[in-house]
Amino acid sequence: MKISIITPSYNQASFIERTIISVLEQNYPEFEHIIIDGGSTDNTLNILKKYKHLKWVSEKDKGQSEAINKGFRKATGDIIAFLNSDDTYSKGSFFMVNEYFINNPDKKWACGKCRIININDVEIRRYITLYKNLLLKRYTYKNLLKENFISQPAVFWKRELIEEIGYLNENEHFCMDYEYWLRIGQKYDAGIICYYLSNFRYYPSSKSGSVNKNQFLDELRIAHLYGKKYPFSLFLHKLNYYKIIIIYNILNFSVNKCKRLNKGNFIKLSH
Repeated sequence: MKISIITPSYNQASFIERTIISVLEQNYPEFEHIIIDGGSTDNTLNILKKYKHLKWVSEKDKGQSEAINKGFRKATGDIIAFLNSDDTYSKGSFFMVNEYFINNPDKKWACGKCRIININDVEIRRYITLYKNLLLKRYTYKNLLKENFISQPAVFWKRELIEEIGYLNENEHFCMDYEYWLRIGQKYDAGIICYYLSNFRYYPSSKSGSVNKNQFLDELRIAHLYGKKYPFSLFLHKLNYYKIIIIYNILNFSVNKCKRLNKGNFIKLSH
């Protein structure tokens, strides 16, 4: 099966080459990598020009969701996914995904495991990953309404699903993926691939790193759109919202405290 990867990008020269290489290093025989750039002004375009296999455009857009949809419309693969320009795939992922869909022809979409990495590609927050892995094993639509435990970079689906379900909601800017999973999940249960397919990069200035509260509020709002038949799931989602906000506040406080301590030690050493 041919695999199409869509990468939305804007001023991500620091990371995008690692994203491109992670796709190339799959060594998968049939794939295409489509990059939709929003008119970057950094070194992104020079990087893109280095890789002749890429299909890419660079033009202004209305945001990430529109960029991804542009890529979907250009895609020719049997299996579709999108990978942000600071995330990466784990080696062997494409073969694993291909094998899964061949062995499970009834499945329209599938999710795998995903590590969290920092700017230096070092794995971090392993306990969050383990927690999401536990929830992934217990996937049901009701559980997905309680909490978004699906890692976007580790999701793949058949092209026919776009034709049936449609494209991303371009009015969603933080949780367009969660809205899409819930829309698909109304009709089809996700398949679960018990393998690490990707790496999600977390850092303070990233979209997810800098807007946690807005993101989780949007997830709660979206759950209410799709979960009217499941009031208990929505109640639990609200509890989970407060739980997650508390956890992220603790994590961010710890990170900031470490930065202050390191800065203080550097000042002492420099004197």
